[in-house]
Amino acid sequence: MQKYKIMIVDDEPDILDLLEKTLMTEGDYTIIKAENGISAVNICRETSPDVMILDVMLPDMDGYEVCKQIRGFSLCPVMFLSSKDDELDKILGLAVGGDDYVTKPFSPKEVAYRIKAQLRRAGYKQNPSENHVLKIGNLAIDTEGCRVQKGGAPVELTAREYEILLYLAENKGRVISRERLYETIWGEDSFGCDNTVMVHIRHLREKLEDNPAVPEYIITMKGLGYKLVEPYEK
Repeated sequence: MQKYKIMIVDDEPDILDLLEKTLMTEGDYTIIKAENGISAVNICRETSPDVMILDVMLPDMDGYEVCKQIRGFSLCPVMFLSSKDDELDKILGLAVGGDDYVTKPFSPKEVAYRIKAQLRRAGYKQNPSENHVLKIGNLAIDTEGCRVQKGGAPVELTAREYEILLYLAENKGRVISRERLYETIWGEDSFGCDNTVMVHIRHLREKLEDNPAVPEYIITMKGLGYKLVEPYEK
């Protein structure tokens, strides 16, 4: 059975220890710890964790900047921890490449189950498809290697962006509502999901479309949702 690597980044030793103890009782994980942003980026590059728990308030750089730097080389799901409960902070966390956002004080057991959900959604690592490349127009989605190319050039996506794109690709030509996307990808009730889904779709378009304002791949169906199409099938 695969032993997953969970990285915890926090400058408070008590939180590091609490999360480590909780995770070790909830699963057979390898725990990797860092206490500042620079170490987090370097250690992540060296160890390739499967999930990262990332505190927003770090002594040298904030968690948002850490996440942006990590997204330059890693697709591992990132779960922010923060004492900030404002909606704009949560949207910012998602916008820079985060996949989940938990506010302090938090339940360690809830964090553990959220990590399990992230690992479950990243199940492509355990169950690669035989025919593992989906081709749509100029896009190639490697479901085994979790890589996306456009015209042969790599496209860097967050784990959540990749999951959305893959789900739309597997349902090519079908209209998928925002609610269905949220419930499938995030695994939670879709109440109030509009902003979250729209942020991720916007970022996907910025990375995939020649002109994000006039998308050719991810089409909005007003009042219905989104669909992924071949550029000539709109």
